[in-house]
Amino acid sequence: MSDLPRKAITRTAKLAALPLGFAGRATWGLGKRIGGKSAEIVARELQQRTADQLFRVLGELKGGAMKFGQALSVFESALPEEIAGPYRAALTKLQDAAPPMPTSTVHAVLTERLGDEWQELFLNFEDKPSAAASIGQVHRAVWHDGREVAVKVQYPGAGEALLSDLTQLSRFAKLLGPLIPGMDIKPLITELRDRVSEELDYDLEARSQREHAAEFADDPDVRVPDVVFQSDQVLVTEWMDGIPLAEVISDGTEEQRDRAGQLLARFLFSGPARTGLLHADPHPGNFRLLPEEDGEGWRLGVLDFGTVDRLPGGLPDPIGDCLRMTLEGQAEAVYGLLCEEGFVKDEIELDPDAVLDYLLPIIEPAEVEEFTFTRSWMRTQAARLADIRSPAYQLGKQLNLPPSYLLIHRVTLSTIGVLCQLNATVRLRDELEAWVPGFLAEYEYEYEDAEEPEADAVVEAGS
Repeated sequence: MSDLPRKAITRTAKLAALPLGFAGRATWGLGKRIGGKSAEIVARELQQRTADQLFRVLGELKGGAMKFGQALSVFESALPEEIAGPYRAALTKLQDAAPPMPTSTVHAVLTERLGDEWQELFLNFEDKPSAAASIGQVHRAVWHDGREVAVKVQYPGAGEALLSDLTQLSRFAKLLGPLIPGMDIKPLITELRDRVSEELDYDLEARSQREHAAEFADDPDVRVPDVVFQSDQVLVTEWMDGIPLAEVISDGTEEQRDRAGQLLARFLFSGPARTGLLHADPHPGNFRLLPEEDGEGWRLGVLDFGTVDRLPGGLPDPIGDCLRMTLEGQAEAVYGLLCEEGFVKDEIELDPDAVLDYLLPIIEPAEVEEFTFTRSWMRTQAARLADIRSPAYQLGKQLNLPPSYLLIHRVTLSTIGVLCQLNATVRLRDELEAWVPGFLAEYEYEYEDAEEPEADAVVEAGS
């Protein structure tokens, strides 16, 4: 048996063992209930044991398993603290690391794609990878003209692994649902599968990165490294140092976390307006915090443009219109717009005031001058939407997510998840006003029963 089939069988066996493990723990949980433990305590223990196994398995694999783990990791903030704490380190590890390819395999790919004399393209090439992701790993090198570069080499068979893993995971998506309260796992896996061909196309990625690099070339806040060379399975870009966002989350100062959060929000909302593209993979492994040359202040470095949403006109106007009208309390207008855009299907009839009540807590960060994103706020939102006894849960089940908004929705949720991990204080309204069409249309927020706050007023969620 060749190495490739053997590896495929091994990874499939690991993934296939997950639902069996879940079933075994369910039986264990029933025994605990019979033994007198409360349903709530047993549910927490089951969730923790399930998550521990899931992330341990995903951490050993590349392909779709790791891609799913990375996508899921940004929602860690929604988990109850007593459950999130023990395996937060495992989630963070998924964002930036994976077992490396053997050096011989890397050289074989480079020979196949760049030619027998590929080493002459570099003054230096480090065989040990500096980073690894779901479909490729990155090597630090020096290009023949003296520039420091990052060389991304795609794993052989990456496409097959992505599709196989995500297909396998989709079969027991319902079992994974309780891991992240209020989140439907199956559409996430489906959307990841739909993006496989784009992830594997380094020509498409190079074009997206070049467009961003050109637009942000002189930007004081955001840096995108330019593309140096591209071929099938190999992408060479300028090297970018800096503090990985995962390190800012775990060890950054308050200043660093706030600055990273502000620039992350700025890049999310300004990108579509400036390039017609939405960077659609906002997990911490794709960002760096870069010190300014004068040592005063920080910029945001952005990596990996393998997944983008093409929005030629920028973010759709209804997003800004809906945000504005929700803040203004226009229940009927908001409901009408949601129906028109397909968020409420024709056969469904909802109470506009109930819809407004559903939306207002979610968009709380847009309501004030500054907002501190916290894990406790994220958990409160997740619990509200996941509690089957709550009106929000019942209403949410009747809403629809149109395909054209699917990726925008996931990117926005993921970014909010990262902001909560950063515990960042962000002037989100500034970014909405600057970049989201419709948000400012005849709109001025009125503070009820209070004088207008100072510019540095902060509302901290979950406190």
